[in-house]
Amino acid sequence: MSTVLIELRRARSEDAVALAETHDEAWSAAYRGIIPGPELEKLVQRRGPTWWDAAIRRGSRVILLNFGDEVAGYANYGRNRAKSLPYTGEVYELYLKPEYQGLGFGSRLFTTAKRDLIQSGQTSLVVWALSDNEPAMNFYRSLGGKPIARSTERFGSKVLDKVAFGWAR
Repeated sequence: MSTVLIELRRARSEDAVALAETHDEAWSAAYRGIIPGPELEKLVQRRGPTWWDAAIRRGSRVILLNFGDEVAGYANYGRNRAKSLPYTGEVYELYLKPEYQGLGFGSRLFTTAKRDLIQSGQTSLVVWALSDNEPAMNFYRSLGGKPIARSTERFGSKVLDKVAFGWAR
């Protein structure tokens, strides 16, 4: 049993099952009613323990936030994938289980990922959010993110708008 109430650390292979469960709960809550049900289910199922274990083993930057002995959330980040945007880093994902949202844990995950990116020379960063996901949009605005680009993403027959938020150093 951990004596640390809140811990932020790099994910390890043995965290794969807990990360998959956290991803499942967080995505199901965040995107229910936004991404069509069958498409959402496919996206969630694709990210099982095997996927997380492989991502961690190949060196993906994944940090998790433990609350007591439970993985409450995670962030996955690295180099910016959108070469058309003049930002060096990107937070690919930042998710918390629903019961841990609104407690400041998301800000702690974001700050930790941002600090790690800066320490590795990626001094500006971008995050994409679906525009229909109001909690995410409000969260990134509250952290000082500025809308810098828009795009769309297809989920089955539904096309959804997404917004890139940027932070320059």
